[in-house]
Formats: sequence, C-alpha cells, structure tokens
Amino acid sequence: MGLLEVLVIEAHDLHNHDFLHKMDPYVVVRYKGQERKTSVARRQGGNPKWNEKLRLRAEYPGSGSDYKLNLRIMDKDTFSSDDFIGEATIYVEDLLALGVENGSYEMRTTKYKVEGLDGTYCGDIK
Repeated sequence: MGLLEVLVIEAHDLHNHDFLHKMDPYVVVRYKGQERKTSVARRQGGNPKWNEKLRLRAEYPGSGSDYKLNLRIMDKDTFSSDDFIGEATIYVEDLLALGVENGSYEMRTTKYKVEGLDGTYCGDIK
C-alpha cells in the first residue's frame, strides 16, 4: 500500500452555471472508493484557484483493477443541491508503477480537459 498525492492547482474557462452570480467551485477527487474534496473557491467563477494537496491510499498496480482518478468539479449552492460543472479522468496505473519502481514519482503539472455529462468541453483543470 502506498500514498497517492494529488495537487489540485486551478481550473480555466469553466462553464458558468450560475446566472445571477459567480460560481463557487470545488473539486471532488475519487479513487478506488475513496473521496477527498478541495475547499470551495468562493466567487471565483470559471477560473478558480485551489492549490491544495489531497492524499489517497494507493495499491500496487498490476492487480487487474481500474486505475482511474476522477476529478469532479462542482458548484457549491447554499439553498439547493450543488451543481455538476464537469469532470476529468486521469489514468494513473503507469504513474503508480513508476512510483513503486523508483520509490516515489512526481509527475509534472499537466492540464486535463473537463467534460460535461454529454462529453462536451467545459474547461480545463491542472
């Protein structure tokens, strides 16, 4: 068992679902039944910044399991349920294998496409 650290830096050009004010986005990171959340980027709209490190348990790759990291971006609402903005999927099996092989592995900052439920482009996340 190891540790998977995910640095959620920022998002760009997120589609605004709030028409009366700026969105209050946050990110839900899911991996193998675990869930971690960033803080809410209050009134930061479509270009929020978090700069938060989230930690998850990681198991040795090769067990035939699905090694997907899911980043789901939500808009925090006060008087109704939170709105889904979009999500990005990162496949981490090769990264975990490099971490096991080298003792640790740090990936460079990468931009991922955020997609809506219908697969349309909704912005980017780093």
